[in-house]
Amino acid sequence: MTYHPSVFELKNPVSKQEALSLHPMSLAFIGDAVQALYTRTRVTVGATLKKTGALHHEVTKAVKAVSQAAEAEKLLPLFDEDELDLFRRARNCKVQTSAKHADPAEYRKASGFEAVLGYLYLTGNTERLFGFLSTCFADTISADGE
Repeated sequence: MTYHPSVFELKNPVSKQEALSLHPMSLAFIGDAVQALYTRTRVTVGATLKKTGALHHEVTKAVKAVSQAAEAEKLLPLFDEDELDLFRRARNCKVQTSAKHADPAEYRKASGFEAVLGYLYLTGNTERLFGFLSTCFADTISADGE
């Protein structure tokens, strides 16, 4: 899948300051949806795998706390100062929920990762967002899933 600027482009992106003023879990909420849409699109369009159950299995491999935490560890060195600060704020948020198959530390890292994705989406930094998502997709989806 080649990068198309309009894939995740908002008509009216928010400023960095406005995005950073949002609660980190609100950004994580958006980031989770963005990653899920991206991954669902990648496993569906042009894939030989067509049964929805199999497609769902491929998507859940990438969009789950354990995988997101692992991707966050790999991408941390690439985060800029604002992204790193946001990652830490989201990771350190007190949350009332937890993931079924992840320990609390993984769940918090996944939340930080999702918050960064949400931030990039809302601020219109689609090229960087697409780069992170492409890296994550390549790391977690098997060749037979495409």
